[in-house]
Amino acid sequence: MIERYSDHASNERTFLAWVRTVIAIEGFGLAAARLGDVQAGLWSGVLMLASGALVIVLAFLRMRHVRRNIASAELVDDTALTADAFLLVLIVALFTLIAAFGVHVTPR
Repeated sequence: MIERYSDHASNERTFLAWVRTVIAIEGFGLAAARLGDVQAGLWSGVLMLASGALVIVLAFLRMRHVRRNIASAELVDDTALTADAFLLVLIVALFTLIAAFGVHVTPR
């Protein structure tokens, strides 16, 4: 059995939640643009996909960072700037994705 298995599993579930969020936002945005009367530009679709990829990459990096902290034998300060910075950048990237979604599905 993996040491601290429940912590590692929880960390991975959090990462997968970020991935599901990106897939849902992008899938809904692409479907809404195709089904509605919205004439979505190519650049808005590319912006939406790129910002979604950025969110997934940042979520992956955060998951790796947290995994390292869980596996560490020493006590890790959870209030460290690194953990907060990862989360802040990840949230900003998510809001960028939501803004790109808005631009993609807004009628012109």
